[in-house]
Amino acid sequence: MACSSFAKLNASSSQWIGQQSFTQRPGSSTSLATLRVAVPIRAKAYTDELVLTAKTIASPGRGILAIDESNATCGKRLDSIGLDNTEVNRQAYRQLLLTTPGLGEYISGAILFEETLYQSTTDGKKFVDVLRDQKIVPGIKVDKGLVPLPGSNNESWCQGLDGLASRSAEYYKQGARFAKWRTVVSIPCGPSALAVKEAAWGLARYAAISQDNGLVPIVEPEILLDGDHPIERTLEVAEKVWSEVFYYLAENNVVFEGILLKPSMVTPGAEHKEKATPEAIAKATLTVLKRRVPPAVPGIMFLSGGQSEAEATLNLNAMNQSPNPWHVSFSYARALQNSVLKAWQGHPENVDAAQKALLVRAKANSLAQLGKYSAAGEDEEAKKGMFVKGYTY
Repeated sequence: MACSSFAKLNASSSQWIGQQSFTQRPGSSTSLATLRVAVPIRAKAYTDELVLTAKTIASPGRGILAIDESNATCGKRLDSIGLDNTEVNRQAYRQLLLTTPGLGEYISGAILFEETLYQSTTDGKKFVDVLRDQKIVPGIKVDKGLVPLPGSNNESWCQGLDGLASRSAEYYKQGARFAKWRTVVSIPCGPSALAVKEAAWGLARYAAISQDNGLVPIVEPEILLDGDHPIERTLEVAEKVWSEVFYYLAENNVVFEGILLKPSMVTPGAEHKEKATPEAIAKATLTVLKRRVPPAVPGIMFLSGGQSEAEATLNLNAMNQSPNPWHVSFSYARALQNSVLKAWQGHPENVDAAQKALLVRAKANSLAQLGKYSAAGEDEEAKKGMFVKGYTY
């Protein structure tokens, strides 16, 4: 599909570029050399800032803490330890995470939900200022979630483009410097060509709008773990999806140096009979990266997608055993938070223990980003998988 569109660039349909035709009108004396072609404006005045922000987030030994769960999903986290889903409890949990001393040594960016972006600590300090003090870049989830995709094989699309420009401008004023948009592709559902194109186009439009308003877009095409397919099938689908995504990013004049990619790792389906080793996952994932992702992209910030804490760290470490053209790192939610919640249990006297648990996981993934992680000493809790079939966010 994308290839056929590229091929048509030499056809008659491509003679209109920048509102100017290359075809002379009969009887016109205007030469081709005098015609002007409009050059697309890429990210306007923010280009240098976008590149700097992306490089800052993609800095050695650091990755992203994703705490951008919607209120409903955060409620699931709180319910797991017996807490009610109230704003006070959500604020207390996110304050625990963001005020962890020394977090900035391992974390370069934090993705927030809109509620958190505008919240402060109980002492009155804005969360965005708490992050800045630790040299952590504040980010914001901007998509409006998944809804059924009509005409597809029971698949979904991500909504949220309406009003995105004005919302992004406000988020920038509040202190956010990068954004996140998650869409998903399901292998058991096909995936259909329609779902892949919709995912790629939506990500590209979001990315262009984000850059236009000063936010580095995290481009997140998640290939869900659901299914019993082998790793080879995931690799095949990942190649198709990433190819489509970067084709439409280019079509929308997105500055590749000012984005971050947040893909899922190339693994077998969660229900496949044979588990893959970290080395096999690293090989398959890096194969797709090298085939489909331009080296201009500064950072590949992998999601954990239901892997256990230890699995996500081991797989990342395996990918960093040799040099890569990109900063290959992490953007984990559950794989950083699971131990924290269990240590906290909603009790104020457990905050220190919970923050230490966060630092343990953050440091482990920092070492994995550097290719220096060892699983020796990992407790059994960190090895428990977190995959939930048909999980919704």
